[in-house]
Amino acid sequence: MNPVVDIVIPVYNEAADVERSVRRLRDYLLAVSPFPFRITVADNASTDDTPLIAGRLAVELPEVTAVYLAQKGRGRALKYTWLNSDAAVLAYMDVDLSTDLAALLPLIAPLISGHSDVAIGSRLRRGSRVVRGPKREFISRSYNLLLRASLGARFTDAQCGFKAIRAEVAREVLPLVQDTNWFFDTELLVLAERAGLRTHEVPVDWVDDPNSKVDIVATAREDLRGIARLRRTLPNLPLAEVRSRLQFERGARVRAA
Repeated sequence: MNPVVDIVIPVYNEAADVERSVRRLRDYLLAVSPFPFRITVADNASTDDTPLIAGRLAVELPEVTAVYLAQKGRGRALKYTWLNSDAAVLAYMDVDLSTDLAALLPLIAPLISGHSDVAIGSRLRRGSRVVRGPKREFISRSYNLLLRASLGARFTDAQCGFKAIRAEVAREVLPLVQDTNWFFDTELLVLAERAGLRTHEVPVDWVDDPNSKVDIVATAREDLRGIARLRRTLPNLPLAEVRSRLQFERGARVRAA
C-alpha cells in the first residue's frame, strides 16, 4: 500500500542525531497517525556515518527508507525525494525536530482533505510558542518583512523547517524552483502563492537548536541573492499555466467524487 504521506528528513553530517530523531518521529506516527506513512531520510553528500545509520534504519524499520545524493544541498534533497515519491502528500521537517510533533497532523490534514495545496508551520502566527535567542528572532522577523516588501509575500514564516505540499502541486511547481539549498523554501512558497495556490499556516511550538549547523551570515547572503533573482525571473515564469492545469485537475477530482 502506498503511503498517504511521505515525511522527508534532509540530513548532512547528522550521525549524532539522525537515529534518535527518526525513531522518535516513527514512534509518534505509529501512535497517532490514522493513515499509512513513510519517513524518508534524504542524505545530501554526508561525509560522516549518517548514510550508514540511515541505511540500517531503512532495513530495520518498515516505515523508513533512505536516499543518498552525491551532491550537497538541502533543497536538492527535498526536490529529488518529493518528485520521486508515490505518496499523495509530501512533507518535511528538520532533523533536530525543533517543531513540536503535535503540529504534524494539523499540517497535513488540510492537504489530505483537498482544502489546501501547501501547508507551512509558522513561528510568527498568533498561537505559536517559540524559544530562541533575540538575534535569531530579529533575523527571522526581518527576513519575512523583507519578503513582503520585495516580493509581496503574504505568508508569515518562510524559513520554518516544517512544511507539506500535495504531490500533484509539487509536480507542477518544483520544476520551476531553481535553488538547491536554503532559499528553496522561500522560492517554493513565492511561486505557489503567485500561481494562486492555497497555503495553510499552522502556529507551532518551536525550540531553537543551540547546536544548529546553519551559518546565519552565509544563509542571509544566499537569501538576498535568491530574492534578487526571483524579482528578475518571476515575470517570465509560466505560473498562469500552472494555475490552469491545477484548477483543471481539481475540477476533475470534484466531478469524479
